[in-house]
Amino acid sequence: MPFDSSDYGPQVQAILALDGDGWRLMPLAGGACSSPEAAARLRSARASELFPTARAPEAALSGLWLYFSCLDESHRISQRIDTPEGSFWHGIMHRQEPDPENAAYWFRRTGRHPVFEPLRQDAARILEAFPEVAFRPGSAWDPFAFIDFCEQARRRPGSKEEEAARLIQRAEWQLLFDYCARAIR
Repeated sequence: MPFDSSDYGPQVQAILALDGDGWRLMPLAGGACSSPEAAARLRSARASELFPTARAPEAALSGLWLYFSCLDESHRISQRIDTPEGSFWHGIMHRQEPDPENAAYWFRRTGRHPVFEPLRQDAARILEAFPEVAFRPGSAWDPFAFIDFCEQARRRPGSKEEEAARLIQRAEWQLLFDYCARAIR
């Protein structure tokens, strides 16, 4: 199912529209907040208002901050969420920091997550366009192997590895955001 920012209500759609409508390729490491206007809107928003029927509103808000590369703000929220989703966002944030050891710690706390299988499938599809890239997801998603791949890719700016890692990272963000922001069915 393709990502559609309109699925999350007009407020969230308007915020995501400030930088790519949920299709932004986030950097693998560091970066500054990509949209001062999005940061201002997020500072004045409450998770319960943005995501009134969501499975995990605070986690979805942490994901929005992360989408705009506002790592500190995302971190402040995710470290207070004692759920697999909070740990997942926390792990992504530390992977992007980059702090691979800390990211691995949070992915161990995440455990096996329902997003992993669709992410494995998306990663396999993305990697079909990159036959020269050695990373392959295998029969189960391995967030630790992806941390290692991102570490290698970020050291090769402009490479096919970096492009593939950023595309997979975007798929990861879209899947986890959707999982957190949607109502439980």
